[in-house]
Amino acid sequence: MNLRSKQISRQSGFTLIEIMVVIVILGILAAVVVPNIMSRPDEARIAKAKQDIRALSTALDLYKLDNYAYPTTDQGIEALATKPTSPPEPKHYREEGYLKKVPLDPWQNPYQYLSPGEHGAVDIYSLGPDQTPSDDDIGNWNLK
Repeated sequence: MNLRSKQISRQSGFTLIEIMVVIVILGILAAVVVPNIMSRPDEARIAKAKQDIRALSTALDLYKLDNYAYPTTDQGIEALATKPTSPPEPKHYREEGYLKKVPLDPWQNPYQYLSPGEHGAVDIYSLGPDQTPSDDDIGNWNLK
């Protein structure tokens, strides 16, 4: 092995100083970015609730197309995952259902469902972070 190949092999790799500089830069980036992300969990939960409500609304529309009516309030949105056995039983229910399972809202509570609704044919909504009926409820009538 000649002297030149020894110099090349000794120069490959990173020094401790280079590694420390990269770690410090990553730490600074994390200190700037993480608080911006972590300060918005409520906004993220609201966005997820709106997306879930849109998906539930679409599944309910498919249910109505197949069965000519929405599930009753008593049957609930669970009718999208399991065939209702209470009257009126759907005559053309899809074998696989309309959803694999009904999601919980981002605050880990069931979505509320009314048929007929106060705001339209059906109301699908989350009571929001306070879990009481109030102005912060997120429903299919106030999606933007």
